[in-house]
Amino acid sequence: MCRIIRNGAGDNMFCGIDLGSRSVKVAGLKDGQLVVSNVMETVQFYRAYGQRTEQGLAVDYHALGLTGTKRVVATGYGRNTIRIAGAVVIAELKAHVLGAIWQTGLKNFTLLDLGGQDSKVIKVKNGKMIDFQTNDKCAASTGRYLENMAAILGLSLEELGQYSEHPVELNATCAIFGETELIGRIVEGYSVPELAAGVNYTIFKRIRPMLTALGGEPIVFTGGVARGAAIAELLKRELKVAVIVPERPQLNGAIGCAVHAMEMGDTHVAGN
Repeated sequence: MCRIIRNGAGDNMFCGIDLGSRSVKVAGLKDGQLVVSNVMETVQFYRAYGQRTEQGLAVDYHALGLTGTKRVVATGYGRNTIRIAGAVVIAELKAHVLGAIWQTGLKNFTLLDLGGQDSKVIKVKNGKMIDFQTNDKCAASTGRYLENMAAILGLSLEELGQYSEHPVELNATCAIFGETELIGRIVEGYSVPELAAGVNYTIFKRIRPMLTALGGEPIVFTGGVARGAAIAELLKRELKVAVIVPERPQLNGAIGCAVHAMEMGDTHVAGN
């Protein structure tokens, strides 16, 4: 998916890039406002907007609607393997905390980020990260897992993300075994809404220990998975906590990078 919002031009742009495993997210801040929003498949980003050079991957910021970019900050799954020319690299946890603060205005919360390949829970107090837990060892609590299960059910991710009522019990803790178990439940005759709710509930069960360990509310829910309503509803219902989904949950890391770029200063990026 590629979505570009261009509400402004000029030479006062600060860019954040989140190099995800499944998609690349780009955010541009100008005068403290989000004026460029871009989400696309990772391969598309490299083919359409990147060119390898001795200095690293040269990004076509003009084509991305980011003409006049003064500072670029990058994070994400690919930050250590793909070097973007002229970019400052920061840790994912820092980027996501900055993005959540900017999007919500909150300083005290628990951040839950569910991405394509990992899940993160971060405790934030007075605008600072004080504790965190991550799960990047198994795909069973990630967007990749949901994509696979949606395909088995013949649903889009958007459709899958709408079901939370009367979940079928699914107990497999491995993504591969989970697919086999889901097929078995289909054969047993459960309805698609029950099966989809069961899939979403398995995500909740896998992230619940991390949330319970860190505690606190509200929960700020970000990442591509947060675009569906089901898991947010399960969090509210099962944990009895307030859940806030920012306007652009999938862009949270990129927004955090752009915020960091803005806070660093206005060194101009060569080639713009």
